[in-house]
Amino acid sequence: MTRTITVHADKPGAAINPQMWGLFFEDINFGADGGLYAELVENRSFSFPDPLTGWQKISPSKARGTLSIESKDAFAAYHPRYVRLQSEGADAFGIANEGFRGMGLKAGEGCDLTLRLRCVSGTPALRVAFYAENGTLLEQIKLENLPATWDQRTAVLRPAASDVKAKLYLLLDGAGTVDIDLVSLFPQATWKRRPGGLRADMVQVLADMKPGFLRFPGGCIVEGSELDKRYPWKATIAPVEERPLLINRWNYEFLHRPAPDYYQSFGLGFYEYFLLCEDIGAAPMPIINCGMACQFNSGELAPMEEIDSFIQDALDLVEFANGPASSEWGGKRAAMGHPAPFHLTMLGIGNEQWGAQYIERLTAFVTAFRAKCPEIKLIASAGPEPADERFQYLWPQFRALGVDIVDEHCYARPPWFYANTHRYDQYDRSGPKVLFGEYAAQSDKMVSPNNVNDLECALAEAAYMTGLERNADVVAMAAYAPLFAHRDAWQWMPDLIWVDNLSVVRTPNYYVQQLFATNRGDVVLPAELTEAEDERFFVNAVREAGSGDVILKIVHPGDGTEQVTIVLNGATAVVASQTVLSGASLADRNSFDEPEKVAPQRAAVTLIGNSIGLRLKAHSLTVLRIKTA
Repeated sequence: MTRTITVHADKPGAAINPQMWGLFFEDINFGADGGLYAELVENRSFSFPDPLTGWQKISPSKARGTLSIESKDAFAAYHPRYVRLQSEGADAFGIANEGFRGMGLKAGEGCDLTLRLRCVSGTPALRVAFYAENGTLLEQIKLENLPATWDQRTAVLRPAASDVKAKLYLLLDGAGTVDIDLVSLFPQATWKRRPGGLRADMVQVLADMKPGFLRFPGGCIVEGSELDKRYPWKATIAPVEERPLLINRWNYEFLHRPAPDYYQSFGLGFYEYFLLCEDIGAAPMPIINCGMACQFNSGELAPMEEIDSFIQDALDLVEFANGPASSEWGGKRAAMGHPAPFHLTMLGIGNEQWGAQYIERLTAFVTAFRAKCPEIKLIASAGPEPADERFQYLWPQFRALGVDIVDEHCYARPPWFYANTHRYDQYDRSGPKVLFGEYAAQSDKMVSPNNVNDLECALAEAAYMTGLERNADVVAMAAYAPLFAHRDAWQWMPDLIWVDNLSVVRTPNYYVQQLFATNRGDVVLPAELTEAEDERFFVNAVREAGSGDVILKIVHPGDGTEQVTIVLNGATAVVASQTVLSGASLADRNSFDEPEKVAPQRAAVTLIGNSIGLRLKAHSLTVLRIKTA
């Protein structure tokens, strides 16, 4: 049987938002510290509740010395602890930092070390060294003539070989006492080679998707399990060494995946988020706390008489992003090195909230923003499920309030995504737009450690995305979640991109997102499919304004090949090409050993007049581009 898909290029439908396909970032799975933020030292200021978290005492058999944590006459009041090393000089004595499940070092690539220190007694030198996971010495230097008062010292270390789980050693050579604080180590090859910046390979994989927006900083960490653990955006724009330490709620959220060393340094803060958006061409979508802690945890509420301070935080954020350098918060942005505005246009009020208490607080935000920042589009949360009683209560409230965008979430098994490709066909076209802001097909079940990023889940998401795209007059934006996961430090699966300390693995789900984002189109076209009663075959067509190309996304998750004829009406086809994502099995997935097992492959197609014959592979997403006259 040959199916026929007829595309009417002369009957354009809904316009597609240029920001349609975006990214959701949250500091989960060590996505920020130990991930995107390129700092290699964990607990660099000895500020964790256990001040030696990440550190270990190094004392060879002949070494005699003591290690203590001190706070008297500290270098900095904002992080008052430091380590004191006292050596008798018989052998090297000191401490080592293991980084975030090890330090990823590349052979010959420089790493910038900075630390504060003072020599309290004696004349010891400080030996700084890299050791590989197997104990091989990779590099060492000596810092001599140590200062008697707190001072900063810098050095460049170049490891002789690559290692994914190296350690940094700080060892006293000679008798004496030395105080050490704020030990920081960054690869020189950060993104755009910014000192103290972001991990280049992780940013590159985001840029390669050409995302329309970047949502930050989450996610549940916006709310915090209690309000005193909510994300404090203003604290994250202080000088980096003055940014506070805050426990990450994913430190203790799951009994089966505790992460007792998971804290937020905020080295990656709101300024860095905005800068990242600018770098990768994504519209910023910050989410702000609305006076509610996570309702899956404490559900703590700020009293309504205190809600004005939360609203003012949000208004100040808009000024930080968009205000002139002469304004208070715009001046802070300018002082950080960015006098031009960041062009913020939208803001999320709460992350995953529900109930009458949310509506009460949201109403206060809407009233204030309509009066003071009417140009900002406000995003409201429709709760954690896509159709439950919480969801059904919220939508009429949002319409009455006149919010601009409603954020819907869903984590479900693949059958839900296949069955709901027509979810938005009957939505009210006059109501708020939809941000499908968190979704991912679950191979097992939500929060299960057995979830995997296999091809079956990726194709289910692709099928659902054809429905989102087809309803572009209702669905303005969408994002998979979560974004990153560290292979040795994850809390949640599945995830779009997996990393270790040196490498990045794009999942089949990532390639689906990338293929849709880089072939977005600007307007939806009618696409008629024969044998449409087969619910396991999904297609959508769009036209790209700049090139004039007609683009089809065709999802065939079934077994066996499928013969399809594409007929183009209303335009003259010139040439066509296809990109195919497929695998031998729906269970196929990428790994650190086989990172490209499931990856897009390009191929030419034969064009006869305005007709194209395609043989679709089993278990496939095909993106067909037809260049028109």
